[in-house]
Amino acid sequence: MQDYQHHWKDGTPVHLPLGKIVCIGRNYAEHARELNNPVPDEPLLFIKPSTAAVYITRPLAAPHDRGEVHYEAELAVLIGRPLTNASASEAETAILGYGLALDLTLRDIQSKLKEKGQPWERAKAFDGACPLSPFIAADKLHKDHIQFTLDIDGERRQTGDSREMLNPIVPLIAHISSQFSLLPGDIVLTGTPKGVGPLQIGQTLSLELEDLLFVETKVV
Repeated sequence: MQDYQHHWKDGTPVHLPLGKIVCIGRNYAEHARELNNPVPDEPLLFIKPSTAAVYITRPLAAPHDRGEVHYEAELAVLIGRPLTNASASEAETAILGYGLALDLTLRDIQSKLKEKGQPWERAKAFDGACPLSPFIAADKLHKDHIQFTLDIDGERRQTGDSREMLNPIVPLIAHISSQFSLLPGDIVLTGTPKGVGPLQIGQTLSLELEDLLFVETKVV
């Protein structure tokens, strides 16, 4: 049964409903290249349903029976106001908080879907496909320079920096709102940097958002 609810870092609940999770693919050029994908001319969007959200601090039960499950660490943005065809200033004021997420991907299945020109949801939208951390209030971070990292068993695997995003956070949110409305409680995942790879049972994943947030999970 779905029991996820947005929380702040101190454990208090964010009193917003869990909405959709809007993701952007290939928002870091080096990540696109590592998977031999072209860099898109405009934001490449897809959606995970609310049923994909789970607490990142709980054991990570990846569906290994469906092929390789890849980790993709990302900066998550919590939307606090309704947005439709928003301006940049409206998009900026709608950012309620920042957190960390894993965009889990069934890579074997995704590769087959891409070969057929089919949508990615079977590879991206399964139950538990979006482990989420607690959130930090937006005013604690400088939106133009946000850094995050992922370590696996103590080894650095991914380093993200919002300055390297092909589509920066605020313009990205404004663009999404021009395609479909964003609502309070929705999450925007802002893309993963290079260094993605398969998860293995027993691994410990440690994610850090600057020096403000640290979370850990274990693959089971």
